[in-house]
Amino acid sequence: MTTVRKLLGTVRWYAREMSGEAEYDRYCERHRRHHPHAPLPTRREYERMRTAHREQDTPSRCC
Repeated sequence: MTTVRKLLGTVRWYAREMSGEAEYDRYCERHRRHHPHAPLPTRREYERMRTAHREQDTPSRCC
C-alpha cells in the first residue's frame, strides 16, 4: 500500500511541476517570506504578471 501511495505522490508531483501549478505555490511561499504584510496576488493575477514578464524579457536575437 505504501508503494502505491509513493507512486501516486510522485505522479502528482510530476503533474504539478509540468502544469506550472507548483510554481505559483513556490511564489506564494517566497512572497510571504519577503513581503509578509503585502497582499498575495490571485493565481490569475500571478499568471498575468508572469506572462507580461516573459514578453518583456524576450531576447533580441533569434538564435
